[in-house]
Amino acid sequence: MKADRRSSGNPALDRLLGGGLELRTITQIFGGPASGKSTLSMVAAISCLRAGDSVVFIDSEGFSTERFRQIADNDSAAIADRLFLFEPIDFEQQGSMIVEADKVLRQHQPGLIVLDSATALYRTDLEKGRDAMQMLTRQMLQLLGYAKRYEPAVLITNQVYMDTTRNTFAGLGGTSLEHISKAIVRLDRLEGAGWRRATLVKHRSRPEGAWFDFELVQDGIRARE
Repeated sequence: MKADRRSSGNPALDRLLGGGLELRTITQIFGGPASGKSTLSMVAAISCLRAGDSVVFIDSEGFSTERFRQIADNDSAAIADRLFLFEPIDFEQQGSMIVEADKVLRQHQPGLIVLDSATALYRTDLEKGRDAMQMLTRQMLQLLGYAKRYEPAVLITNQVYMDTTRNTFAGLGGTSLEHISKAIVRLDRLEGAGWRRATLVKHRSRPEGAWFDFELVQDGIRARE
């Protein structure tokens, strides 16, 4: 593993990202419901915890302790005390908890910050228009500031909407969320047999369009050989 990378917890995703989650930057994973976003987030968090580091995990969709135990298996009890979990119930509280996370970052220097998902609660505030977008941008800039100051990797997940002009699914949050993410991976559910595809859609040093297929399993994901 390169010194400026942190393992995602899965070799296939590490290869797709050029060696893992890059430190001091934001990596975004977006996809539709049940595409594997939360599982990949938890796999990355558990990998970091197993390496002996702390993790800040901001979960707006309901953190599954059962899934955490499944993936961590026998390590779950030993590593749980280094997981700093925040569970906002609305978009404004999400912003407040991102600010509060600074205390944990100063004291514990976590190796990874996870926000799953950046836009689940934002979606409920869309009627506020520009105000909601400005709030989302402030939250992402706060996370980017943490990435630069404390040097963890930052992993965010994002939901999708149908872009009718291009007739394709795109990540929520517009260009601000796209620009602030140095690497972006799109997840798609494939027809039949429960397979998903992870496709690299943005990276500063890797070719866009690279992909691998995977399925969700009890201990995380399994890439198709």
